[in-house]
Amino acid sequence: MSTEAFSQAPLAPAATWRDYLQMARLDHMTKHVFILPGLVLAWVLRSPPLEGALAPIALGFLSAVLIASANYIINEWLDREFDAFHPDKSKRPAVTAVMSPGPVYAFYAACAIAGLLLAWMVGPVFFATSLLFWLSGVVYNVRPLRSKDKAYLDVLSESLNNPIRLMLGWSMIEHASVAPASLLVAYWMGGAFLMGAKRLSEYREIAAGPGVGVLHRYRRSFQHYTEERLTISCFVYALLATLLIGVFMVKYRIEFVLACPFIIALFAQYLALSMRSGSVAQKPEKLFREKRLMALAGTTAVALLLLGLVDIPALQSFAEPHYITVQR
Repeated sequence: MSTEAFSQAPLAPAATWRDYLQMARLDHMTKHVFILPGLVLAWVLRSPPLEGALAPIALGFLSAVLIASANYIINEWLDREFDAFHPDKSKRPAVTAVMSPGPVYAFYAACAIAGLLLAWMVGPVFFATSLLFWLSGVVYNVRPLRSKDKAYLDVLSESLNNPIRLMLGWSMIEHASVAPASLLVAYWMGGAFLMGAKRLSEYREIAAGPGVGVLHRYRRSFQHYTEERLTISCFVYALLATLLIGVFMVKYRIEFVLACPFIIALFAQYLALSMRSGSVAQKPEKLFREKRLMALAGTTAVALLLLGLVDIPALQSFAEPHYITVQR
């Protein structure tokens, strides 16, 4: 079915302004919670002056929402043929209603331009990060790049939004530096774990229902994936994330090591969620409904915040080489 043939389906009703607005997915704003650790860590590690920081933070969050909405709009528009095969995404307005390209691209451009203009007002580092945020949506969705069609690259390119969001938070109040590379890559691998678990959940759900053939029509990357491969990839991403989190903690704030049991428990709980039928892992914007996960995330956040404020000099010895010698 061609794009033109699909978009002009005779039985579909004409789109309303609400349908166009729904493409911006403002209900996905909960994902911007991943910006907050960047704010907190910049404050803990760099101690930037906070006078007058409220305006850049407010402008920064609004900019992030607008650029994310631009990415969602182009995603839904270019994916409408493929989303028709997905049990949930087939209900999106771009699939169920006849839309005109003009308003779609105008709405996309307006969100992207407004978001980048606001980003420019925050500062050069924030603007450069926001530009990367917008470009990531182009790489992920637009041909000939369209990284979402390539196995593993789809996960790695989508999860790149995680370190980008962290840097957005960091650069809202810290304008003279970039977050540590170990932290950024750890955040990236943590995001890859989340996206890998999302695909694992989708694979299990759809393969057990409509069948694997539907998955292959929905997304080309699923032609390579199996449940085993997706599970192994989640394991690898989790290992890389925890390794790099450890590197970051030892180098920059060893007190955070005491929060590791909570972080590991978060990985385990999320993987368990992805194994459930109808898992919320397929819809990360609704994760706040999972009380156990939210309680664990809240406990982890509180632990990290407290450990960021309290110095424990005795822990420094764990970062130094030490051998137990045996007398002969």
